[in-house]
Amino acid sequence: MRITGKVIGVSLLSMTAACSTMNKLNPFKEKDKNPPAELVDIKSPIAAKIVWKHSAGKAGLYTFSPALADNAVFVADTDGTIERLDAATGRSQWRVKAGTDLTAGVGANAKTVAVGGVKGTVLAFDAATGKQLWKIEASSEILSAPAVTDELVIVRSMDNKIAAYDTKTGERKWFLQRTTPPLTLRNAPGMVVAQPNVYVAQPAGKLLALSLANGVPRFEVSVAEPRGTTELERVSDIGGTPVVQGADICTVTYQGKAGCFDLTTGAAKWTKATSSDVGVGVDQRFVFVADDKGAVSAFSRESGASAWKNDSLGNRVLSTPLSYGRVVAVGDFQGYVHLLSREDGAMLGRIATDGSPIRSVPLVSGSNMIFQTQSGTVAAIAVE
Repeated sequence: MRITGKVIGVSLLSMTAACSTMNKLNPFKEKDKNPPAELVDIKSPIAAKIVWKHSAGKAGLYTFSPALADNAVFVADTDGTIERLDAATGRSQWRVKAGTDLTAGVGANAKTVAVGGVKGTVLAFDAATGKQLWKIEASSEILSAPAVTDELVIVRSMDNKIAAYDTKTGERKWFLQRTTPPLTLRNAPGMVVAQPNVYVAQPAGKLLALSLANGVPRFEVSVAEPRGTTELERVSDIGGTPVVQGADICTVTYQGKAGCFDLTTGAAKWTKATSSDVGVGVDQRFVFVADDKGAVSAFSRESGASAWKNDSLGNRVLSTPLSYGRVVAVGDFQGYVHLLSREDGAMLGRIATDGSPIRSVPLVSGSNMIFQTQSGTVAAIAVE
């Protein structure tokens, strides 16, 4: 079993005790058990370079993924610093302090930036100037980056309450409370907006679609059903953020399945058995999964047929895969970005960042890939 710094908690009231318990189950605590694969030299690696780097501050125990909007990259750190960077150069355009430690971020569009702070604090800022717009208190701790539209900031808290707030005033417009299983991954299951809905990753392998207008459920589908005789074996939470591509929404669960579903009805197009807590990468042809054993696989987006599998990165605690031109890029626990062939999965190259884990979701900005490490390095990487 792989735990990637995202501990499992037995209800919200016993998170601390669960951290201690799950640390004992972490295979990386025992050096001789499931050691990470050694990196081997790559013959004739493809040319890759870091176009720019920026230090955004450390993530600590949390995960902060960059957000892209209006030709800018928005980043944050656990000490409460939020920055807007020029996407082409990495130059800081504004930098503000939230006034509180942060636990989640960043959600952004061209108008609004939103982050989550300790004790459920939600803060919104003007995307152009960094001026704080409002501050409210959600019902509990926030680990998932808010989803932001022109009208709403949508927040999912650890008690599985989904609430939408007015982007200008912070007034709550609607909320929905969902039940939580007794044992869940303490991770950051994400949300994605595709008009007219917001799609929310849920515990127990559920994918939930809500109307942006009023929060009414459009559909709820099971990506994977919990299986096993113990509560630990039955953990099957959706990992990472679901991805919308065309008329599909694709996702993956821990100890469950990956699959693509109809964006409007939730009808399953296909599902395949796998296990991941970091989400999927998707492009026009493929769905890419980095599983909890360190293998990277590609499935046909149309049919789910297996295209290829690369298991040379075993136990290297991989990030969400990113499709970028002819390569699929994935980060690891030592800050390397590995470049695999999109067509057959062959290892083509790698590039180092700062030596700390890459847990955030990478993104594509123009001709660059953007990765953020746990130590706070934001790196724009290009492949020739």
